[in-house]
Amino acid sequence: MNPTAKNELFESMPIPKAVMTLAVPTVLATLVMVLYNLADTWFVGLVNDPIQNSAVTLAAPVLLAFNAVNNLFGVGTSSLMSRALGRKDYETVTRASAFGFWCSALCGALFSLLVAVFASPLLHLLGAKPENLDATRDYLFWTVICGAMPAILNVVMAYLVRSEGSSLHASIGAMSGCLLNIILDPFFILPWGLGMGAAGAGFATFLSNCAACLYFFVFLLVKRGKTFVCIDPRQFRLQKKIVADVCGVGIPASIQNLLNVTGMTVLNNFTSAFGSEAVSAMGISHKVSMIPLYVSMGITQGIMPLISYNYSGGNSERLKRSVTYSAKLSISFMVLVTVLFALFPGNITAMFMKNEQIIAYGTRFLRGMSLCLPFLCMDFLAVAVFQACGMGKRSFVFAVLRKIVLEIPALFLLNRLFPLYGLAYAQPVAEFVLAVAAIFSLISIFRSLPQSPVKEE
Repeated sequence: MNPTAKNELFESMPIPKAVMTLAVPTVLATLVMVLYNLADTWFVGLVNDPIQNSAVTLAAPVLLAFNAVNNLFGVGTSSLMSRALGRKDYETVTRASAFGFWCSALCGALFSLLVAVFASPLLHLLGAKPENLDATRDYLFWTVICGAMPAILNVVMAYLVRSEGSSLHASIGAMSGCLLNIILDPFFILPWGLGMGAAGAGFATFLSNCAACLYFFVFLLVKRGKTFVCIDPRQFRLQKKIVADVCGVGIPASIQNLLNVTGMTVLNNFTSAFGSEAVSAMGISHKVSMIPLYVSMGITQGIMPLISYNYSGGNSERLKRSVTYSAKLSISFMVLVTVLFALFPGNITAMFMKNEQIIAYGTRFLRGMSLCLPFLCMDFLAVAVFQACGMGKRSFVFAVLRKIVLEIPALFLLNRLFPLYGLAYAQPVAEFVLAVAAIFSLISIFRSLPQSPVKEE
């Protein structure tokens, strides 16, 4: 294999062009993923039944828990692969990709089995009430019991493909499943189709994830011999160095997402005490606020291979300039979106459900939740740098700070001081503190890096 083209992207392409080459396809894919996530909420909302809509919201922590596996083997493996590419250690790249893929497949199967066996206590833990219990169970059947493995594998394979600079193909694979889901949703959900409600949304999600997996399998087959990504089971090895490197980055990233699940579960349990309308409004506000969040995530995930490669290759100046350029992009975008959400929260909420009480709740929720966005992008960028450079301990500290130390205690305190409406302000409080910590952490990392010659770009 001739890695020259990949080396040019990582080593010599001008910073703005390199960042855009990696980030733009990833951002587009994440925006399509946002539309795909919103599609369930929007089409279920057209049924105009708060029970069906609350089922999608209550099940969200379980789907978010997939990211624990995605980050363990997706983030952990891709970070190792990119750093190995920077060292020109191509054998490690191949064996690491096989390890990440097959471990993800096993975890997906175990996820499905555990949810099938412990469905009843899980539904209670999620905050499901008798009125929305059946709808939540039906949604989980398709998205988790049937769909955990394809949902996890398509995300992990996108990470593996992106790790060597093939950001466009990683994004096409992700977008193919998302677009199919948007097309299938109305047919399965709405009364003029199969009229399955929340269960139909879950069925459409299952089919779309299977389609995304198929794209990546075909891509790897066609590119065989031209890519370092390998899913051949014969290349799977439990080598101590690979396991340690993957877990060193992946476990903190995985714990971060498990803590996100915990935080969302606490939030849903507090909100469910105020009825299905409040749960639906909180779910809509959360998913709307995820739109700019996914853009920021797309930028940081896109540049991670560039950071990993240059960190391992010793090009400190290129690493610093990549991070600085990405920070300017993310913060500028987040400030604009925060202003938009603050000015038109009611109009945005009304796009999903024509229910006056839900619109009233959503107006106040979205206005509060949007305040965290400019700070959140700095937190994301810092964690992306930690993960890309193999600094798992730092990302773990940030995860604990975000949820255990700051956000979850803020949920309890603010809900007590300002029942229901205070919940929307817990994340902004946490993210402001983390943004300050992120800036100081990045400055510390930059100062610790060896000096490299500045090249004209």
